[in-house]
Amino acid sequence: MVSSDVFQGPLGHLRAHQFSGLLPGPRLIVLGGVHGNEVCGPIAIRRLLGELERGERVVSRGLLTLVPVANPMAAARGTRQGERNLNRRLVPSAHPQDYEDHVANVLCPWLAAHDVLLDLHSFHTAGRPFAMIGPLDNAGPLEPFAHADAETRLAMHLGPTRLVEGWLESYARGVAQRRARDPSLGFETGPAYGVGTTEYMRSQGGYGITLECGQHQDPEAPEVAYRAIGQALALLGLTGDTLMPPAPGFRLLTLADVTDRLHPDDRFARDWSSFDPVASGDPIGTRHDGTVVRAPADGHVVFPNPRAEPGQEWFYFARPGYRAQIPTKSN
Repeated sequence: MVSSDVFQGPLGHLRAHQFSGLLPGPRLIVLGGVHGNEVCGPIAIRRLLGELERGERVVSRGLLTLVPVANPMAAARGTRQGERNLNRRLVPSAHPQDYEDHVANVLCPWLAAHDVLLDLHSFHTAGRPFAMIGPLDNAGPLEPFAHADAETRLAMHLGPTRLVEGWLESYARGVAQRRARDPSLGFETGPAYGVGTTEYMRSQGGYGITLECGQHQDPEAPEVAYRAIGQALALLGLTGDTLMPPAPGFRLLTLADVTDRLHPDDRFARDWSSFDPVASGDPIGTRHDGTVVRAPADGHVVFPNPRAEPGQEWFYFARPGYRAQIPTKSN
């Protein structure tokens, strides 16, 4: 086991715990605490770290890197971010401007040195755990990718049966809407600002899953995260963990659109939870001027954020998706 303290910043360092098997195998990196108020990842990673240090689990193949807290400033404050959202515009910077830029300059090379990423998160409203997956294999300009089958297989073994695709595409559509409202907006409205850990991982030739393990304070969320790490280790063959089969049926949703909150007085029609179903025309919220925001079709409200800052994502709208590899269920 190697523990490296490599970033001396305003709150010390970014720490990675590394375990190298004596036989060749895939290189897996597991992140927690990308957002400082999401504690399930750090709890689960530290639980696994204790088992590895006590010899209760052994990494016999490949490489395992554990990063319990990827954003120390945000974690110390108990807030989503330090100076900005680490999971946006996650790219190396020759001239870092904020704390998260410094973190990215350490974290991005770590990601690039691995084959697979598991990034553990939680969310602020009620709802069931789900996994975010990337696009199908493509050579397009937005998010070219070549490991969709492997990434989908990993997602299907992590535990949650709800999968969500289309993040970067829907974010790019939101960017176009923001620029249409205000052409003077800067880099934060560019599609690259939607690049987070998994998007950067894919850009470097690997693949990865963002696992949303439950509501921030849900006592089951750390268990979801812990079981998912074990499943990833088993699937990739790094340890002797038993691989459990996927559940018999999944729900795949495709993010189709994003709606921004435009005013502090914009209000939801009710307390939404992620994946609440809506029918075409159902009211989702009301703008400060009385305009009703309605569902554009039958689908689901995803990532509702009643406390979103004006100009930021208020909620996403998703439609049922389909991939031949994923056995789906109707309910």
